[in-house]
Amino acid sequence: MQQLSPRLTLKEVITVTGATAPDGRPDTVFHGICTDSRLLAKGNLFVALKGDNFDGHDFAQKAIELGAAGIIINDVVKAHWKGAQSAAVIKVADTLTALGDLAHYWRSRFFVPVIGLTGSSGKTTTKEMMAAIIGRQKNILKTEGNLNNLIGLPQTIFRLNDEHEAVILEMGTNTPGEIKRLTQIAVPDFGVITNIGPAHLAGFGSIEGVRREKGDLFAHMNKNGTAVINLDDENIRVIADGWKGKRVTFSMASDADIRLAEMEKSGAKGICLKLIILGKEHKTEMKIAGVHNVYNALAAAAVALALGIDVENILVGLASFAPVAGRMQVMKLKNGAYLIDDSYNANPASMREALMTLKDLKNSHAGYAFLGDMLELGDAAEEMHRKIGMLAAVTGVNMLFLQGDFAKVTAAGALEGGMTADKIVFLSAPEEGVFYLKKNLKKGDWILVKGSRRMKMERISARVCDDFGCDTAGDKNTK
Repeated sequence: MQQLSPRLTLKEVITVTGATAPDGRPDTVFHGICTDSRLLAKGNLFVALKGDNFDGHDFAQKAIELGAAGIIINDVVKAHWKGAQSAAVIKVADTLTALGDLAHYWRSRFFVPVIGLTGSSGKTTTKEMMAAIIGRQKNILKTEGNLNNLIGLPQTIFRLNDEHEAVILEMGTNTPGEIKRLTQIAVPDFGVITNIGPAHLAGFGSIEGVRREKGDLFAHMNKNGTAVINLDDENIRVIADGWKGKRVTFSMASDADIRLAEMEKSGAKGICLKLIILGKEHKTEMKIAGVHNVYNALAAAAVALALGIDVENILVGLASFAPVAGRMQVMKLKNGAYLIDDSYNANPASMREALMTLKDLKNSHAGYAFLGDMLELGDAAEEMHRKIGMLAAVTGVNMLFLQGDFAKVTAAGALEGGMTADKIVFLSAPEEGVFYLKKNLKKGDWILVKGSRRMKMERISARVCDDFGCDTAGDKNTK
């Protein structure tokens, strides 16, 4: 998508980025900032980023030919671009830092509440729940897709304009220091950490490392802002002890600003929630599955309450929320069985929640689990996969279909938990498991598909839907 915002002058860019000896006309004005030459529009400022598998400097010439009004490059690059006299050439020490600095500058020009959201799991679902609530009362800007990193977050901020009344920014991380930098760029007025669990341990080393990283949201957000705190997460309570500003709390068990008093599960239809909001009881029904999604709903409601959203809009917004594709999305198949498509990503905490949800929903029916590896767990990977295999066994999974480098470790855990070897299948292709389902899947049975993003488990979900068909069209949510 071509973007013509923000509008910045060459002078502003030089001041913000600390660029030295820029080449270009002083009166140059840039309309939009682009990091991908394939999406560049005439008048854009092209930022040449460098990653593990690409170097934007290789496309700087193309950007000029496509009409870029300027390019930002590393000052160590020694090259000459044809036609550069028509474009400003801006040299900086680090182009990724410059991108973030420009986003921070653009954000600072707007007096609009910004919400920063992070956590080990549930970020995107919580973000969409917030949008369903807050969007009823305010014109919002939110993170789209998975643009939650040091490149994606600035791209969202660059879309900010005078019409927006609130901004919801998802913040992801797999390397120490990312949340700090994202928070410094966005300067959130409201911060929420959904939960803290064993995710990206290869980068953080331990739960304590994850806690320090996520805690940077509260440490570096607007000191006059509001921290939204999950009282049921011990690690978040530790982080919150250092927060001296305003706070709004949520819980399932403790007294809080928003508390779950009661929930009634309705199988594939969802969950009926009784919430205590500022001491008063309210009810709403949600099309969600899993206790972890109830926590996501409480987090979203607490942020909305902190922002001043009416309680009625909180309740209606929660009820209107539809699960995000690939994230605990329940679909009814033509033969009366159900698919839980949780294929987007996985870590030990979310895998446990998914298996517990499968156990809860299937009741006396058969449950089939297609599990891929959980990645970026470092030295803890084998033990984490073994425990998930054991959990699959003790929660009553009838057939376990595994793929990935740790499939045998997961299988060993399942055997340890009491599952017999004939109930474990190692997949080499998606159709293998689906072929089994065609012979055995019955009305009322449940299928769970889950694994880390690079495992591409969505191919299995798609194959199940193609071969069995779904009762609903579009988003395929169960009605």
